Amino acid sequence: MPAEPPVTLHLLAKAPLPGQAKTRLIPCLGPEGAAQAHACMVRHCVATACDALGAEHVTLWTSLDHQHPLFRELQTHYGITLAAQQQGDVGMRVRHALKSAQGPAMVMGTDCPSITVAMLKLCSTALKSVPVVILPAEDGGYGLIGTHDDYPSLFENIPWGTDQVLNVTRQRLAAQALETAFPDTMWDIDRPEDWLRWQHSLHAQQ
Repeated sequence: MPAEPPVTLHLLAKAPLPGQAKTRLIPCLGPEGAAQAHACMVRHCVATACDALGAEHVTLWTSLDHQHPLFRELQTHYGITLAAQQQGDVGMRVRHALKSAQGPAMVMGTDCPSITVAMLKLCSTALKSVPVVILPAEDGGYGLIGTHDDYPSLFENIPWGTDQVLNVTRQRLAAQALETAFPDTMWDIDRPEDWLRWQHSLHAQQ
């Protein structure tokens, strides 16, 4: 029996450029502070991903500035793969990353540090027995999706950035009779209160 291909994990990240990264945090942190907060989240998510699956199975898909020092720092420190994101909306970028891999693959953003090593391991394990795995978000979206095959309808004409993303995705899954695992629920960092929530959780762990 051939060995099962390993699950790969693909992270989508913007370069932390002031005024272009986590803009909804600017009223709270300012352009520079929001960019620094974004960089902090990217570092956290890459560390979590490598801890969960091993750096050899992690790819960081970059945008805005593919040569940004943050990306080079993470590649040098962890040994992860860097790749340039596909142009287009969220669905096109996620689908392109998933299709780039041989075997089962998962994609997540880098603004969701609530996703833990344990959650990633749960998702990786679940993906060995079901076609699709999703980590729903509290705001009606999702923070991670994993698949074995290409399912275009899961990514086309989705109302990205709204509270209907998960509902519409569930409808598409049902239409194709795709068994899906939802191992846990996460939350991402969009607004100042989300950033404060994460900071409080970090202090609580110390």
